[in-house]
Amino acid sequence: MFIGALMGFVGVGLGAFGAHGLRGRLTPDMLAVFETGVRYQMYHALALLAVGAMLSRVDSRAVVVAGWSFTAGILIFSGSLYALALSGVTTLGAITPIGGLAFLAGWIALAIAVF
Repeated sequence: MFIGALMGFVGVGLGAFGAHGLRGRLTPDMLAVFETGVRYQMYHALALLAVGAMLSRVDSRAVVVAGWSFTAGILIFSGSLYALALSGVTTLGAITPIGGLAFLAGWIALAIAVF
């Protein structure tokens, strides 16, 4: 739950930074890329809070896998989008799908845990 709360805090901060500090400094396309990173970070910060709550009720390794997969997804998916938007280095977009796969792994692990 700590990681989820921390990721939520950072997500809100980055969202405010994007809305107020980057508007006019980035192209609309790169601002949209940054905002996508924030949006997915926030979705998965909430998912991490749910995972934390589940840990006290469901004794399953799949819940732990879900939590670490969501964390990796935030770092890789959202992190690569932030780096891409801020640096303009388009090759960074090549690692974004790895983070997306981590998100998918987290959701399937969560589904297995509740099944």
